[in-house]
Amino acid sequence: MSISIFPVGGIPEAESGDDVAAMLIEGLAASGLEPADGDVLVVTHKLVSKAEGRIEEIGDDPEARLRLIEREASAVLRRREELVITETHHGFVCANAGVDKSNVRHGSAVLLPVDPDRSARRIRARLRQALGVTIGVVITDTFGRAWRHGLTDVAIGVAGIPAIVDYRGTADTYGNTLEVTEVALADELAAAADLVMGKAKGIPAALIHGVEYPPGKGSSADLVRSPGQDMFR
Repeated sequence: MSISIFPVGGIPEAESGDDVAAMLIEGLAASGLEPADGDVLVVTHKLVSKAEGRIEEIGDDPEARLRLIEREASAVLRRREELVITETHHGFVCANAGVDKSNVRHGSAVLLPVDPDRSARRIRARLRQALGVTIGVVITDTFGRAWRHGLTDVAIGVAGIPAIVDYRGTADTYGNTLEVTEVALADELAAAADLVMGKAKGIPAALIHGVEYPPGKGSSADLVRSPGQDMFR
């Protein structure tokens, strides 16, 4: 299998009430891209969050930021100076409950979508209606990772593709039965798409062509360990 990843440009800054699907359709056309059945469209959550009005004005007040983080968190797990490790109401364990001051006007903070899976499903349905193609949609955010330095994009919303591909019970090339292998397909696609979107390029989406995946419809919940499965809680 080989894949191709194309940046989707020509998308303006989103404002509350904007039609994200329409913006993506216009961006695809402006970029000369024609999605095909089975392609995956990867979208940064900030495009979605801004259009859904998930922006808060906090000025330069660190206490206002902290109150916003606490409001967006369902639980605060750890604190270290300004860093707060939280669990969000979606179940994501991440820094600062996803409250982010990057790629947003000064004095503002952007929050995670209320229901990223629902947002992904809406985008997918609109593109299918408008373009006549059945594609997957992944909405992303940038997370740190336990045990490793550096950030990478992960899936926080999934529609039309399995979030996890389960290889347990299948055989490897030596005939050994795989017992624990579950591949986070949606996270892999999120990280791959960020290679062309970047953090400061103003490109909020990418189209991935050539991905092979089994039939199935996953969600971001498939990627989240329950507290009982998390050895570090």
